[in-house]
Amino acid sequence: MADVLISISSEEALNKALEEQGKNLTVLHFWAEWADQCEQMNDVLKELSKHYPDVLYLLVDAEDLPEVSVQYNIEAVPTFIFLKNKQQIGRLNGAHAPELTKMVKEHVNTPAPSSADKDPKEELNNKLKRLINSAECILFMKGDAKEPRCGFSRQMVAILNNHDCDYSTFDILQDEEVRQGLKDYSDWRTYPQLYIKGELIGGLDIIKEMDAADELKSILPSTKDKQDNLNNRIKKILTQSPVVLLMKGDPDSPKCGFSRQIIQIMANTKVNYTHFDILSDNSIRQGVKTYSDWPTYPQLYVNGQLVGGLDIVREMRDAGELQDALKAE
Repeated sequence: MADVLISISSEEALNKALEEQGKNLTVLHFWAEWADQCEQMNDVLKELSKHYPDVLYLLVDAEDLPEVSVQYNIEAVPTFIFLKNKQQIGRLNGAHAPELTKMVKEHVNTPAPSSADKDPKEELNNKLKRLINSAECILFMKGDAKEPRCGFSRQMVAILNNHDCDYSTFDILQDEEVRQGLKDYSDWRTYPQLYIKGELIGGLDIIKEMDAADELKSILPSTKDKQDNLNNRIKKILTQSPVVLLMKGDPDSPKCGFSRQIIQIMANTKVNYTHFDILSDNSIRQGVKTYSDWPTYPQLYVNGQLVGGLDIVREMRDAGELQDALKAE
């Protein structure tokens, strides 16, 4: 028997699942691996699935998908969101098994909110606008940058790569609605199409002409500029004070067990420090891993230099070395 609790790996996967479930009940469980009560509530959901098999039970890691957590105003785990027709009809904060059981039972029979009043064209245009603005530079093409599916797309990718352009792609072969809708939205009938800062630049012929006239490079965002800007932002964060802690959440409300433990250790040192919540900015969250060559969080810095993560900080505390290490000169 397949697992009745389906883990969601992306915002796109969530939207697809909700779309397919339609007017039937969906229960979103926002959880975290470090929270034991979340595992206990998963057991409750599995039991409920035996009685309510038509309900869709989705697991969303609140830390791995911060953009989804923000969308549903998730402040703690576990949190349960009840939806029909992609619209929220209920919410439960905390690990309350009897209440969760009661709400599932009630909402199975709750009439689904009507979606008939939504204008399909307006919804499509909003979707296209979000896609066009999802990256500073985005190419709508057949296939992707690694595997173009037509000669025109292949040529466009080669031009952008030749200029070391920082761009995203959208495969129009995967979404016929976008493929046809974008033609009317931008009044441009063919693909590929290149957009910068939400504005259509043109198709392959236009891009070739601009490249030949040496007009293209100046408007393309480069990977080097993006990385330089990111590194400057990271450096500014790491030097905002003599002692800086990168963590999930904040000292008053840590969002993972490791962050909670390091906060307790820091409190015992009586050392003043500032913090940065990596859940608030995914580019910083991912960029620091490369910048400091350290893949996990939390991370402690003194004078802009990495001291280490929880294990190292704990070892230094036990060895009586942490207090001296935190003395920023």
